[in-house]
Amino acid sequence: MRNRKVAHIFATDRFHKLKNKRMRRDIFQAIADPTRRAIITLIAIQAMTPNAIAEHFDTTRQSVSKHLRILTECELIKQEQRGREIYYQLEIDKMKEIDKWLEQFRKIWEDRFDNLDKLLATIKNKKK
Repeated sequence: MRNRKVAHIFATDRFHKLKNKRMRRDIFQAIADPTRRAIITLIAIQAMTPNAIAEHFDTTRQSVSKHLRILTECELIKQEQRGREIYYQLEIDKMKEIDKWLEQFRKIWEDRFDNLDKLLATIKNKKK
């Protein structure tokens, strides 16, 4: 019985670690953080080193490195070695994946606004 409990605890702990690792790699969780969104904005303009990125934030270099690691794991950014420096740049294809997901909502809201415009035009014509 004791071995079963130990095995269960080990398996449960391992499952939660894997689950958290997978969750961390979710692109939508990555962009939910304002610091990561700001990093994406900086890197979208030009490739930057971690130190250059860290200069834009009032936080530790380790904190910025953590954000860069999460963005890299999510494949939103990629590293490029140039001499002794590592530069981070935006991964456009992953950004397109986010845009594709948002497109479905854009269409829904455009349809709703079109229906609202028609309704308002009908009401306006009835008042005349």
